[in-house]
Amino acid sequence: MPEFTPQLLIDIFTIVLIDLLLAGDNAVVIAMAVKTLTPKERKLGIGIGAAVAVVLRIGLTFFAAQLLQTPWIKLAGGVLIFWIAVKLVTDAAEDEATGHHAHNFWSAVWYILVADITMSLDNILAVAATSKGNFALLLFGLGLSIPFVIFTSTLLSRVMDRFPVVVWIGAAILGRVGAEMIMTDPVVHGALHLSPAVEYGIQAAGALAVVAAGKLLTRRRLGGL
Repeated sequence: MPEFTPQLLIDIFTIVLIDLLLAGDNAVVIAMAVKTLTPKERKLGIGIGAAVAVVLRIGLTFFAAQLLQTPWIKLAGGVLIFWIAVKLVTDAAEDEATGHHAHNFWSAVWYILVADITMSLDNILAVAATSKGNFALLLFGLGLSIPFVIFTSTLLSRVMDRFPVVVWIGAAILGRVGAEMIMTDPVVHGALHLSPAVEYGIQAAGALAVVAAGKLLTRRRLGGL
């Protein structure tokens, strides 16, 4: 049992802030993935996706630092996030236009798990660094992300039901995240040496690219129906 000290309180508070700040991107993926499911499936999908993802995060914690420094890992992850964002936004748009579910429950859970693991390395590393080897504190930080993500994704999915444009905003956010992952890959970052202003511009371009690709694929799908 860790000794209760002022430093422990500071570490706990820091971990709570980290989870709050970094849960947003993951919640966007979950909300978009479950949008086309029935209300019952949606609740189950959010719960399973968040819980299993946290279990996998605990397993990845011991390798997070190495993975972040491994060439091509973040680049591949960024490309994967782009693909997931485009797939989810086109599925949601097709569902909105036709009333048919574009993907089933298990495919939604799969999207959630893959995207969460891909996007969670920075979160894992931040929590691990704050815990300073305290395993109980580490489990607290990773476990706390479950209710944060569940609450945020549930709220976002309801907002997306009422305001479909939020789906496209979510896709743009994921596009920015994907571009950021690619630009921070050790190989890309070391080769380009871009200024922060240029990197922000590329992130904005990534957001626009996902939205443009989503709209193009949606038109093609609906045109073929």
